Formats: sequence, structure tokens, C-alpha cells
Amino acid sequence: MKQPSRSAVRAPPTRQPDDRAAPITAMMSSRLMVLANLLKRGAILRYKRLAGLSSVEFGLVASLGRRPPMSVARLAEAVGMDKGQISRALAGLVSRKLVSRGVNPRDSREVLVCLTRAGLIAHDTIVAGALERNQRLLEQLGKGEVAMLLGLIERLTDTAARMLEAEKDLG
Repeated sequence: MKQPSRSAVRAPPTRQPDDRAAPITAMMSSRLMVLANLLKRGAILRYKRLAGLSSVEFGLVASLGRRPPMSVARLAEAVGMDKGQISRALAGLVSRKLVSRGVNPRDSREVLVCLTRAGLIAHDTIVAGALERNQRLLEQLGKGEVAMLLGLIERLTDTAARMLEAEKDLG
């Protein structure tokens, strides 16, 4: 098959300063994803620096928290991830003595995991960092604005959950 010459391939037009954003980037969902991604990237860098944890690991440590031991299946459900990916991350956390695992005394087929003392220190570091980041993010808003924003986010989240269920029903 003959390839077009380089001169025949057109470069995309350059944007003019007065061009409007593409419709998808102007949508609320797109803007919220940009915000969420920026916050996640900042959190990943912080928790790597403060606690030496990857994004998957800090999610697991945060989810295990100061709770009773939980099964790997329940943990996977809580973080919305595949059990295989969770198991690999847990193996790293166990080898670094941040998580302990043991057999469920009520069901020997089930493995339970919980944070060790070192894991609790990492957890508390994450929580302190998250509180500081949250305060810094919201300090530019008044109390009423924060309350309104949280209410709006809750409403949007409820609507998004219903939309997801509707898509599942169609698929």
C-alpha cells in the first residue's frame, strides 16, 4: 500500500487564542476528572515521599486503617480493585512489615489482613497529609461555600451512581 507523502499529510490547525474549548473539555464531568486527577497525582507524590507507598499501597493502607482485620476479598471490594492486583500489593506491604496476614479462625479458607504497628504509623501519616491537603484545598472557600460544594458533590455523585446503574442495565 502506498504511503502518502509527508506534504500530503495535513497538520492539525493551530489554535487561535479566541478558540473555544472543545465541548468535551467544557463538560462538568471532564472538569471534575481533571481536578480529581490533579489531586490524585499530588497525593501519590506526597505519600511516596512521606511513607514510601505507591498509589495502590496507600489506598490499601488507608482502607485497612484502624479497623479490625478484613478479608482480601472485602478489601478488594472496598478499594474497587482486582483481587490479584491487591494480593501483589499486599505481598509488598507484608514483606515491609506494614501489613500482617493470617488465617481467619472462623473460616480457614479465608485470609485476613490488618495493619501492623508500622502500618498504623504509615496510615496516620497518610491521614495527617490528607487533612492538610484538604484544608489547603478548601481554605480559599468560606464555610457556606464548602457546605454548598459538598452538597452539590453529593447530589452529583448520587446522579452519577444512578447513571452507572442505568448503563449496566443497558449493557
